[in-house]
Amino acid sequence: MWLKALKKAISNISWRARKNKRGIKLDVELNVADLKEIVEGYKKLYEKHTSHAFPQDPWVQLEGARNAVFKSWNNPRAIYYRKQNKISDDLGTAVNVQSMVFGNMGNDSGTGVGFTRNPSTGAKEFYGEYLTNAQGEDVVAGIRTPKPITELSNEMPAVYKQLRDITSRLEKHYRDVQDFEFTIEKNRLFMLQTRTGKRTAASAIKIAVDMVKEKLISKDEAIMRVEPEQLDQLLHPVIDPKANLKVIAKGLPASPGAATGRVVFEADEAVEKSKEGPVILVRQETNPDDIHGMDAARGILTARGGMTSHAAVVARGMGKSCVAGCETIRVSEEQRQFSVNGTTVKENDWITIDGSTGRVILGQVPLIEPEISGEFGIFMGWADAMRRLKVRANADIPRDARVARQFGAEGIGLCRTEHMFFAEERLPFMQEMILAQDVDARRKALAKLLPFQKDDFKGLFKEMKGFQVTIRTLDPPLHEFLPKTREDADVLSKKIGIPTSRIMQATEELHEFNPMLGHRGCRLGITYPEITEMQAKAIISAACELALEKVKVIPEIMIPLVGNVNELKNQKEIVVRVAEETMKEYGVKIQYLVGTMIEVPRAAVTADEIATEAQFFSFGTNDLTQMTLGFSRDDAGKFIKAYIEAKIFKEDPFQTLDQVGVGQLMQGAVTKGRKVKKDLKCGICGEHGGDPASVKFCHRIDLNYVSCSPYRVPIARLAAAQAVIEGKSKKGSTYSQK
Repeated sequence: MWLKALKKAISNISWRARKNKRGIKLDVELNVADLKEIVEGYKKLYEKHTSHAFPQDPWVQLEGARNAVFKSWNNPRAIYYRKQNKISDDLGTAVNVQSMVFGNMGNDSGTGVGFTRNPSTGAKEFYGEYLTNAQGEDVVAGIRTPKPITELSNEMPAVYKQLRDITSRLEKHYRDVQDFEFTIEKNRLFMLQTRTGKRTAASAIKIAVDMVKEKLISKDEAIMRVEPEQLDQLLHPVIDPKANLKVIAKGLPASPGAATGRVVFEADEAVEKSKEGPVILVRQETNPDDIHGMDAARGILTARGGMTSHAAVVARGMGKSCVAGCETIRVSEEQRQFSVNGTTVKENDWITIDGSTGRVILGQVPLIEPEISGEFGIFMGWADAMRRLKVRANADIPRDARVARQFGAEGIGLCRTEHMFFAEERLPFMQEMILAQDVDARRKALAKLLPFQKDDFKGLFKEMKGFQVTIRTLDPPLHEFLPKTREDADVLSKKIGIPTSRIMQATEELHEFNPMLGHRGCRLGITYPEITEMQAKAIISAACELALEKVKVIPEIMIPLVGNVNELKNQKEIVVRVAEETMKEYGVKIQYLVGTMIEVPRAAVTADEIATEAQFFSFGTNDLTQMTLGFSRDDAGKFIKAYIEAKIFKEDPFQTLDQVGVGQLMQGAVTKGRKVKKDLKCGICGEHGGDPASVKFCHRIDLNYVSCSPYRVPIARLAAAQAVIEGKSKKGSTYSQK
């Protein structure tokens, strides 16, 4: 009853405010009986939650108010905020006790909030809102429409001037944008609070650059003012903050940015329907066969998988929004629908996904396209001048390499050659090679793939224009390339002339119970050396042809999944032999390196042995993490959240590097490797290469470079610069202009 009375009273205020919208003085009075009912209702509510009557002693009331603030540290909203912003639970909070001032004493009183600069754009303008004859809650509650703060100069010019003077002094004192609150009581200004103002990524960069120009802060300080993760806002579409959202599920924020489109459940459909408009590909989980559909879709949603699952890794490389491991949705690809908490979404229905937060939203939601300003280039130039770590990109095709260069990548740290084999015109040749019964038949099929591989590598080398390009030889198990159903096997049979029964038999024979630890990586090259031969020839041929065109090329051939130095020695001998033969054919000498991924714990432990053969190390931290922790990276999403909530882990180890465990293996490998080869080049090409905390760790253990998806390159560049500044700070040096 009391709540109903409160709503009625509020509606009366709103009605009178609308009736007097021309600015006529408002004399809003509430019925005394209504007020009494509201007060009694609040007292009953208090007693219900505390089991005792509302205290009448002011000291007891003050004590209760103080305790309420302390207790608020552990309410669900505060816990969630700390988790999102990586704030320690151990810090605690403080309470300020101050006398009350009243902004509702008449038209010579008021209240407001503001910023010393525009928090959305970064413009140097006085920004905020206020109300006359009101208390602070009225400004933010939405009951009355506040006025722009500049209008205060007309209503109370002296107070406005004083407010401008004080807030300008506050900004100069704290050397940062201030978010302030104030109350005016009988023409007297009271400053209630000031704090560092939150801001968008675009405004953070503009404000940082402007404040350096104004000599308020140094370049070092400017670099530290922007959170690396904020840069995602500048590189991907984001959901319009004014939009009304119906969030129906939440998964893992696997690849940032927002996407809206009609739901499709198959990769082929994604390709076809994307010609008519944007689509979101929804799958139980994706596999390499879905590459073409993922490329066509605006975003990807999966029910299973973690932050380093196929969907997550590929989406990040493509710059596509992705929500993975959304365990609450039930996907029925047969019925072409998914359901979640009583809501059914069918094929062609609109959904929106937010890959930055993991939200799945019903319907078509307006998005805001990213904008990159001139200040961004200036700011990133300062970061580049500061950092020591080089930043490369993980890119498999020329288009991704082009994007990477635009974002400042200094080479390719990982080219996954297996993705090149899934194109429609190439996959049958790859399948023919796998199904071959002898070496000659395999070589014949591989000869058909060689021209495609060579052209792919030439495209990557051209985009990189003299920067290093690290190419990983074939890594995934062969069964991933074969048909999963008899219908698909029938189609393949007609293309390559091999009976369906033989195809299905091979699929069954190649099936593995634990393919991540199975016949993959260097193990494929050892059992089928002709695969390594073909890939080495394609790489070196591409480099030789471009060298003849006077294009500088620096290929680095990387052997995956090495755990024993003899595995690397075996594969390196093949690469060197083929490289020498190929260069002799072309009459060209090129510089190339042969190295390995350190992704098996044994490789890290025996890095000194492996360094006798390797010319570089690249840490594949996706596999190194799962093998060190004993977690399947595709399945860990089912329990990682529980581990974090139980405080077993602070972070998901597949998102942020486990520095104590995996990190120590890396540091030990670097130390051992460089004892054998002083100038051994060491980098990282796992997904951690784009995580700011992991990038800073890579700086501290003296890696030469990090490599990440193209859209994470600016984030890694900024994190690498911050690592240098943080190192200087720990040594006791002060900020300085660079």
